[in-house]
Amino acid sequence: MDLRFIDLFAGIGGIRKGLEIAAIEAGYNPVCVFTSEIKTHALKVLKQNYPNEEIVGDITKVDAATISDFDILCAGFPCQAFSVAGNRLGFADIRGNLFFDVERILIEKKPKGFILENVDGLLNHDNGRTFKIIMEHLKAIGYRVNFRVLNSKYFGVPQERKRVYIVGSFKEEVDLNNFPIVERNLYDILEKGKPTIKSKFIDLLLLKYDISKLYGKSIKDKRGGKNNIHSWDIDLKGETTEEEKELLNLILVKRRMKKWSYLYGIDWMDGMPLTKEMIITFYNNPNLDKLLEGLTKKGYLVYEYPKKKVVINNIIKREYDTTKEKGYNIVTGNLSFEINKILDPSSVSPTLVATDMQKLAVIDGDGLRKLSLREGLRLFGYPEYYQFDVSEKDGFDLLGNTVVVPVIKAVCDRLIKSLF
Repeated sequence: MDLRFIDLFAGIGGIRKGLEIAAIEAGYNPVCVFTSEIKTHALKVLKQNYPNEEIVGDITKVDAATISDFDILCAGFPCQAFSVAGNRLGFADIRGNLFFDVERILIEKKPKGFILENVDGLLNHDNGRTFKIIMEHLKAIGYRVNFRVLNSKYFGVPQERKRVYIVGSFKEEVDLNNFPIVERNLYDILEKGKPTIKSKFIDLLLLKYDISKLYGKSIKDKRGGKNNIHSWDIDLKGETTEEEKELLNLILVKRRMKKWSYLYGIDWMDGMPLTKEMIITFYNNPNLDKLLEGLTKKGYLVYEYPKKKVVINNIIKREYDTTKEKGYNIVTGNLSFEINKILDPSSVSPTLVATDMQKLAVIDGDGLRKLSLREGLRLFGYPEYYQFDVSEKDGFDLLGNTVVVPVIKAVCDRLIKSLF
């Protein structure tokens, strides 16, 4: 028996793949009757894996009545409008409005059920009003709707990734409780003996730290903590004294205090520049002028104006307030480092996002290397046979926005059982 479905905002096909695996295990023949995706590199991957299918572009221009009848609608509607990584504008962002294209297709075609996936930030966006609207609209069509936030690390994928899964059925509410727990760590998916990175940055890192002590370390100048390595810890921009390191570490922490915003007369932001007078309140050193000048010249500090909050086209931004006194701030730019986190193979990876995936590193032998695209696919539970012939840059961008296949499969197991 055929199980007919459509795949909206298909990405590289993760929701589809999870549904297909679940359908086959349940004894059905999965048949995709309609696919929609607009991103060029995602289309390339879809064509590699489903070469004989026609893929439609802009879903907003598709007449729902022209879509063939189907049993299940799949949609990972764009999450950037609701995510912490985005501006969280929700329905004020055109990408947030794409949910209503899902709704109009459900109204027109009335399939037996649906599965939707999004960031868990959708639940509390606009104090919960956005999610309430979505649920009300889905229920108004006649569906019995259920949702659950699920973490991929409990579904056999070594990645900490919480997402909300919304399912609907005309027949009965789908049970999303008590999934079997399957846990794995990064050892299970990492390859060995691949080429390692050769660079000044990596040389300095390995010179200063025993490689066995790097597991789980972050490399960025935005935060402190015992698991964070800073550029001055490895003298990346020039040699630093213990006195200079102490000052940098203090500024790194103290610049986050809200009291500086009151002194400046400006809205607080996390990481404000500090004037010399502010610094003296927590670091009174007779050599302060010399230390500040030297660290600025080396590039560890920047002498800048604080930033004020401005609203442009309903988007909150920051711009320099030249009416205020300049201060010293940490030069952050963690994305300029070749890597910003070294994964611990005995644990799971953090939530993978498009902007960070190219900066993740693993220890391989006596060196460091970046994740391979195949390892990236494994971190989202794609089968080994899945084709992914794209550049590293495009591949990690696509992976950072895809879904976790085993979680989709587990949810679809329950959905299919409720529908047939």
